Amino acid sequence: MDLQLVILAAGLGSRYGGMKQLEAVGPGGATLMEYSLYDARRAGFGEAIFVIRSDMEEAFAEFANARFGTGIPWRTAIQRLEDVPTGVLVPPDRKKPWGTAHAVLAAADRVHAPFAVLNADDFYDAPSFSALAGHLREHAGDQPPSYAVVGFRLGDTVPEAGGVNRGWCRADSNGWLESVEEVIRIGPAPDGYAGSGESGPVVLPADALVSMNLWGFTPAVFDMLRRGFAQFFRSGDPVRGEYLIPTVIRAALERQECRVRVLDPGSRWFGVTHPADRPAVAAALQQLVRDGRYPERLWE
Repeated sequence: MDLQLVILAAGLGSRYGGMKQLEAVGPGGATLMEYSLYDARRAGFGEAIFVIRSDMEEAFAEFANARFGTGIPWRTAIQRLEDVPTGVLVPPDRKKPWGTAHAVLAAADRVHAPFAVLNADDFYDAPSFSALAGHLREHAGDQPPSYAVVGFRLGDTVPEAGGVNRGWCRADSNGWLESVEEVIRIGPAPDGYAGSGESGPVVLPADALVSMNLWGFTPAVFDMLRRGFAQFFRSGDPVRGEYLIPTVIRAALERQECRVRVLDPGSRWFGVTHPADRPAVAAALQQLVRDGRYPERLWE
């Protein structure tokens, strides 16, 4: 079965101060997205679709052709502010697109098979892609659709300084997602990690599973995303709000429109959010190369 990747690479990178998706961090000059491509290709994903901005097209094509152009088939999709439901006017005060679920919609006409969604600037580890590929193949024909999210240990995703937001995944005894709650300003606490949940303060253990935006879907998700986007404009805040994947999934679970398996392959995660993150990420990748997990140059 063909499997595809939808890689969200349109982020403005305002916190990092540049086009961080193209930042070389591996010992052979590879970006984090290249490690995802390498791992996904080995797991059976056959094509990558990069969601980018229109002003990135030329630079991205030059980068992709130079780095991995022959390593995996790839295309781009453009996330545009003006791509909204019929009859909706873009608020004049809105300056950027509407978040991750909107970005996935931008790739709809490129997707023809079960697919994974991931961030361009995160390292997700090889077992994550193997677990996703297995789920997508096993559940491709399920009705209602059976999607998946890869869970990561909270303690492995929070820097010492804290101050991060994570989607806390709660699953039933069989591993199916019951709810995903956005917890903000998470930092170390005496009993684990503390943050602010949707109904007040939350204390979570280090082994709590959180989403780092690595999902598995089938093309059936696009109808759900379109309906949700129209609802966002009717009842959300289209000037300041964002249309996010966890919000859509939680609403769909409440309506019993889908199921979502929480996959727990024990994968390691790291990413580059701020410039200060880069040295630690580079050191971690160098160690993985020394351990034989990756070649120094991924595409040779």
